[in-house]
Amino acid sequence: MTVKTDELPITAWLPTTMKEAQKRGWDELDVILVSGDAYVDHPAFGTAVMGRILESMGLKVAIIAQPNWRDDLRDFKKFGAPKYFFGVTSGNMDSMVNKYTAGKRLRSEDAYTPGGSPNFRPDYATMTYSKILKQLYPDTPVMLGGIEASLRRVTHYDFWADKLYPNILTLSGADMLVYGMGEQPMREVVKLLLKGVPFNKIDTVPQTAFLAKDESSVPKNKNWKTKELTSHEKCLKDKKAYARNFMHVEVESNRQFASRLLQKVEGKVLVINPPYQTMTENEIDASFDLPYTRLPHPKYKDRGPISAYEMIKFSLNTHRGCFGGCSFCTISAHQGKMIASRSKKSILKELDQITKMPDFKGYISDIGGPSANMYQMKGIDQSICDRCAAPSCIFPKICHNLDTNPQKMTELYKEVAAFPKVKKAFVSSGLRYDLMFDEKSKHKKEDEAYVEQLVTKHVSGRLKVAPEHTEDHVLEMMRKPSFKYFEIFKTKFEALSRKFGLNQQIIPYFISSHPACRPEDMAQLAAKTKALGYKLEQVQDFTPTPMTVATEIYYSGYHPYSMQPVQTAITLDEKTKQRDFFFWYKPENKVKIRHYLTKLNLDKVSINLFGPDGRGSAHSTRHPRR
Repeated sequence: MTVKTDELPITAWLPTTMKEAQKRGWDELDVILVSGDAYVDHPAFGTAVMGRILESMGLKVAIIAQPNWRDDLRDFKKFGAPKYFFGVTSGNMDSMVNKYTAGKRLRSEDAYTPGGSPNFRPDYATMTYSKILKQLYPDTPVMLGGIEASLRRVTHYDFWADKLYPNILTLSGADMLVYGMGEQPMREVVKLLLKGVPFNKIDTVPQTAFLAKDESSVPKNKNWKTKELTSHEKCLKDKKAYARNFMHVEVESNRQFASRLLQKVEGKVLVINPPYQTMTENEIDASFDLPYTRLPHPKYKDRGPISAYEMIKFSLNTHRGCFGGCSFCTISAHQGKMIASRSKKSILKELDQITKMPDFKGYISDIGGPSANMYQMKGIDQSICDRCAAPSCIFPKICHNLDTNPQKMTELYKEVAAFPKVKKAFVSSGLRYDLMFDEKSKHKKEDEAYVEQLVTKHVSGRLKVAPEHTEDHVLEMMRKPSFKYFEIFKTKFEALSRKFGLNQQIIPYFISSHPACRPEDMAQLAAKTKALGYKLEQVQDFTPTPMTVATEIYYSGYHPYSMQPVQTAITLDEKTKQRDFFFWYKPENKVKIRHYLTKLNLDKVSINLFGPDGRGSAHSTRHPRR
């Protein structure tokens, strides 16, 4: 049963100080985890998951959360050196995405810090922490993990520095990198360590990366094919070679049986072992069923709320992975393309824990995952999936081998909604409405039942969906479905809401300045969304983040697969002009947008937006800024 923080002994959490470790009877540690996030002992926080897994394997584990990197480094010294290794992560987000906006301005809040202060995490946190640890403890191995390390595991473009960087192992001086969801490789690494294998001899574990001294030092492995990427040095000189590199990385990331990747860099060889196959139901259940307190560490009690925790404390994560493959998204690159679904038993067990929390008021904030409606969806014939390397299972069309029957989701929703003490269970994760309205679906009755259950029982008043754009050629570049599916879903949503007397609305998300998006495309977006009754505020400018197709296009100017040039807004002026179209209705924007539309020969769009007299009027649906 989950209880209040002050009702639990401090030993319920993994130790964050030597005094806490000694209360467990420990005088030394086996593994120390260093994180850019505050320590929240909950399965939605990667540091807690890794810590609990290590604990379950009999290791003495401690956590250094948000250490001060600007003083005498006492936070890094408080435990001394661990027996096996330091594990380092920036936290649940890339530290640069966490700290800076698409305009490269410092964000005012950090959702993973008590009270929201943005000053508790360094830029490039993984690299910063690792360098400090190697300086203090040069003989102790450092293992990198988490999304920042995962997505920077090869030569990558960094938007904030506007340059190509080598892999993060080279940048940080760390000894090993675990990419993707870390449970499987972490367990195998620890098993080898417990058998007495030295850390520097562990080089055959899937889903890990390391630097070999030279080509002759690359381990032989008959079980894996090996593919050599273009060297870092050549990538620096040749943007086309760099773009093509990404294609190979993405292709191998999406294979169930992938090749090992090699890349020469600064006289050494980066070795990236292929990933594990998708986690089984038992494996993912095991991660969620560990003895979390489900609470932030008590030391944060007087520092204010941790908003990322507050957002998910009463939510249910049903699965990992996403087969959407959106060009601007890192989910599939980190969590994988294949869906790893929890068992209903595990989900309901967690639900029972949530309902026993003293501040639970009867409302589940979300039932979902990276995409809400992919739970239990997988290939009909797994052998076909095992041969596939496509980045998306639903673009440009839904794969004939994908089982998209939503019946198990509908049944789960109903059980959650009927659970004792649950008044309402919402679906707040992003939805793929193209899965609901597939013209070739073999289970349209089940699709209709899911949509009705979703719309009538699981909307909090607002349901967020992400069409991202309205124009087909931009959506194709995004690997997103036609805007017509959004219009179909909106019509169905509103019809069901009227039928059942529900006052609720759809909140659409849109992106400006995505590769292939031109000012005239944004003009059409403005006109089409106005026609649907929207004055948009749920919007954002495209932010290039490592390990996405869109980022490689942004930097190189070429599509990694076709090698065709792609027009992209790069300068602040270009981006601002595109973004202004979202806010055509603001008085300060009207004159300049009308002049710009005239320059673009889009007088019809101007009339649609502002009327023949230039004043403009529209029924609107307004939403808080994204």
